Amino acid sequence: MYQIDFSKPVHVHFIGIGGISMSGLAEILLKAGFKVSGSDAKGSEIVDGLLSMGAIVNIGQCAANITEDIDLVVYTAAIREDNEEYAACVKAGLPMLTRAQLLGQIMRNYRYSIAVSGTHGKTTTTSMLSQILLEADADPTISVGGMLDSIGGNIRVGASDYFITEACEYTNSFHAFYPFISIILNVDADHLDFFSGIDEIIDSFHTFAGNLTPEGTLIVNGDMDCLDRVTAGLPCRLVTFGLSGSCRYSARDISADEKGHMDYTLVVDGSPCERVHLNIGGQHNVTNSLSAIAAADLLGIDRAHSLAGLACFGGAHRRFEYKGSLGNVSVIDDYAHHPTEIRATLATASSTPHHELWVVFQPHTYTRTHALFEEFAQALKGFDHVMLVDIYAAREKDTGLVHSRELAARLTELGTDARYFSSFDTCENYLLLNCKKNDLLITMGAGDVYLIGEALLGK
Repeated sequence: MYQIDFSKPVHVHFIGIGGISMSGLAEILLKAGFKVSGSDAKGSEIVDGLLSMGAIVNIGQCAANITEDIDLVVYTAAIREDNEEYAACVKAGLPMLTRAQLLGQIMRNYRYSIAVSGTHGKTTTTSMLSQILLEADADPTISVGGMLDSIGGNIRVGASDYFITEACEYTNSFHAFYPFISIILNVDADHLDFFSGIDEIIDSFHTFAGNLTPEGTLIVNGDMDCLDRVTAGLPCRLVTFGLSGSCRYSARDISADEKGHMDYTLVVDGSPCERVHLNIGGQHNVTNSLSAIAAADLLGIDRAHSLAGLACFGGAHRRFEYKGSLGNVSVIDDYAHHPTEIRATLATASSTPHHELWVVFQPHTYTRTHALFEEFAQALKGFDHVMLVDIYAAREKDTGLVHSRELAARLTELGTDARYFSSFDTCENYLLLNCKKNDLLITMGAGDVYLIGEALLGK
């Protein structure tokens, strides 16, 4: 495998440079003196930002983008072998790395690298820990899978030995990471277009957990049913967190204020410690914050900084993000695209003042929707009104396996008011006519469903 020498910057080309993670890596290399070029399917604010920093970006992917002066090519998991630009790189014999392989090599340059993994909660927890280190003036380098207001984007290049990143299990990409601290938030069935099932997913997390540096520590959810399988035979130090009293880091006396924001008493090794105040809702975020506190403690960060960082962290974009008010209807946007995440969002919404609860759900990928069809129906039936729009294909093609109208029909069978809309416009018009005073409207999904809320707020 090609190894980057950061003391000798070269020309690196990114296929799919406009992605949230790829753009962040490109920015790190730009600031380290590398020449960076790339391509993407369309322009965006992210692409404009890279252009302003000196990157060369082509809109559209074609063989002509591969020039003779390129030394290394980086590509995402979404790029297939039949991609014209990818094929040109292979034909030219250029060294190639996946996004994850490049990220793994970047991490090796930092003594204290922290990788946050889990089927759910990676972006929020990475953001929480980032906020804590920023509060402590630790000057970290941060790569997060969402937009974080405190760093003005998804990447921050610091000058210290601290590096924080998300670690995604899809295509086993996090196996390329060898961190000082690994966090495993949870393990659930997902990405079933790649994994054969939950057993293979558990094995993948076990491999990730075994890749820690020799002096590394695994911070792991002690309430997981698969805990023993994930940690079996690991020589590293283990620190558990969770809501049960058996975990080293746990919480008691959990409550929510009038805005749904969570408070709890931190318990470490069975002893009550400080009161923790979160600026976001949801019991799942209590668990996420416990892992962030545990990591900060391991790094020697004063607990006061952890409390202050968590208190001012208002959430990452698209994580129960308040977008505005449509008359007297509050509009929230959320990235939830898995039944477990939907249930967590529903719990958060339930503790937020409202009359009736509306959700516009855009399923994400056909394989996930088909594999977890009944789980989606059971998770969504807790809303008063469910509006379904077409499945967001992402990396997949529609093979006729499943359709959003089928999910709407199943919800109707379960007694929930559910409707399918073939276009965003018709959905928006229905919501304008039917949402009432003090209702709460959530646009939900990992695709572009947020555009519905933004369009409504602009009307």
